[in-house]
Amino acid sequence: MYKAAVIGSKESVSGFAALGLSVFPETERDKIARLIPELAKKDFAVIFITEAAASGVGDIIDKYRSCKLPAIIMIPGITGNTGDGMKNLHVSVEKAVGTDILK
Repeated sequence: MYKAAVIGSKESVSGFAALGLSVFPETERDKIARLIPELAKKDFAVIFITEAAASGVGDIIDKYRSCKLPAIIMIPGITGNTGDGMKNLHVSVEKAVGTDILK
């Protein structure tokens, strides 16, 4: 059975536990860089990561863009929205559909 995870600051991810998601309160780049491949190997189909946490591991996230699973989705953290998650969503949609239908 596939699982879903959330990575980010403790304040940003703790509420997701109530929804049944596995939460990983982590903000250090090196630990996140090791955590993502580890989760991918453990049947996590979706990994939500706050924009702040993702900012330092773009290279790791890019490695999974062409993979079927896991889907890595950037979400705003408690400190606000940087717009990076929406930019990545536009890129993904354009890649899948052939044009950016979200404009």
